[in-house]
Amino acid sequence: MTVRLPKEIRALARQGVFRARDLAAVGVPRYRLKELVEAGALRKTGRGLYMPQSADITENHSLVQLAARCPKAVVCLLTALRFHDLTTENPEVIYVLLPKGVKRPRITSPQLDVTWASGESYLHGIEEHLMSGVKVKITSAAKTVADCFKYRNKVGTAVAAEALRDAWQKKKASSEELWQAAKVCRMTNIMRPYFEMLVA
Repeated sequence: MTVRLPKEIRALARQGVFRARDLAAVGVPRYRLKELVEAGALRKTGRGLYMPQSADITENHSLVQLAARCPKAVVCLLTALRFHDLTTENPEVIYVLLPKGVKRPRITSPQLDVTWASGESYLHGIEEHLMSGVKVKITSAAKTVADCFKYRNKVGTAVAAEALRDAWQKKKASSEELWQAAKVCRMTNIMRPYFEMLVA
């Protein structure tokens, strides 16, 4: 027998993933979550995160989990390259950009590789993508490329150069967007020779 979700939880579940603490706003006691998980109506997908048992888990599910638990986290570097289809690599960790002063999220699964930035280095090029009802922040293709050059000690210069070439060839970013991101990341001198080879 299929257990029906209470209408208050159904409204939350429509967004895909919801947090245990969201229940207070709709007047549902938390103990109902355990009952509904045991009855097979809900699935616990992470610490304090739930979704309907019938909902599909997408390849972006780990990004949804991260965004739900840490709204200031911005997906960047190799994870963002993967999202923008600028690499064939499938990173084992999620690369995250946080504003300076924000503590590292207490998340053990999925594993995180965290970088901190301030001002425009953090704010520039943030896109919001709706996934399972959750807004996931991801660096734009241009900012992702510039970040790869800036943090080439993490991802490698070859990966950064390939990302620049692919972003240009696949028209994921214009020359203006790439150059602006390079300025924000203070990477114009490093990126210029690679960029000149592309546009020559």
